[in-house]
Amino acid sequence: MVNNTVILGVTKSTRVIFDVEFPQLTKVEIEPYNITYSRFIPVMVKLMLDAPRILNVIKKEHRQLQHIIKDHNVDVVISDNRFGLYHPTVETVYMTHQLNIKAGILSLWVNKIHEHYMKKFSKIWVPDFENARESLSGNLSRNTTLKNVNYIGPLSRLDPKTIKTESIDYLLLISGVEPQRTLFEELVCKQFEHSTQKTVLIRGTSKPPETVLPQNMRVIDLPDAFELAHCIKNADSVICRSGYSTLMDLHVLSKHKIILIPTPGQSEQQYLAEYWKKIYGAEVISQRNFHTWKLG
Repeated sequence: MVNNTVILGVTKSTRVIFDVEFPQLTKVEIEPYNITYSRFIPVMVKLMLDAPRILNVIKKEHRQLQHIIKDHNVDVVISDNRFGLYHPTVETVYMTHQLNIKAGILSLWVNKIHEHYMKKFSKIWVPDFENARESLSGNLSRNTTLKNVNYIGPLSRLDPKTIKTESIDYLLLISGVEPQRTLFEELVCKQFEHSTQKTVLIRGTSKPPETVLPQNMRVIDLPDAFELAHCIKNADSVICRSGYSTLMDLHVLSKHKIILIPTPGQSEQQYLAEYWKKIYGAEVISQRNFHTWKLG
């Protein structure tokens, strides 16, 4: 295993992170999906409108994979929710926690399309516990019709052995696709602009902020794994989106005092927020009502 050569498929935006975390690895640029959300249109409706362009990207990445496999003599491909990275003769693994997508009235249609692509892969890896009672993603990771499904447990780049060395009252963990990422950042900054609590803001982007950030908090744009783990472990409370990657990080670091603000219109995050409220005791506040939330 230690003699394996690993090649990372990156986009221009993700290369920034992977160059820091894995500077020694070879990287090849692949076509980005460039999915964006709307301030007003529900996510699934926006994705339907954008479907022709996304399908074209899937075709492009599938053709590109053929060249990558040939040029680098690839034996195994692991795809993190990239639909086009399958191959008829090379073992390909599709990794997702959503075997059962929540999309409201579009759920049946969306899941049929998703299953169509998942069945093209040799294996499906689910980063969750196989035991439903321990599940971090609830019904999202349950599907009895798919074969070759392997539950590999939660994944995180953060070190669970991180120790607490300082006291942070609130960690504001900003993430997500634009324009909702910026809206979330502006919302939490406004709530905390007059706070005397010790607060750390992790922006999740290297782009300059669109508004002036409060001076009463420490601001970090793109933390490395060590810094992110340190902030989460040392925070008394974490305010964040209910994206699954974020939730896995919080689970690994045994962080239980969480305030979740799901991205508006994103059914998956809304489901996860309510699931974590029921199973893990997280506090859930809608983005629309966050301005009424009072600091503890």
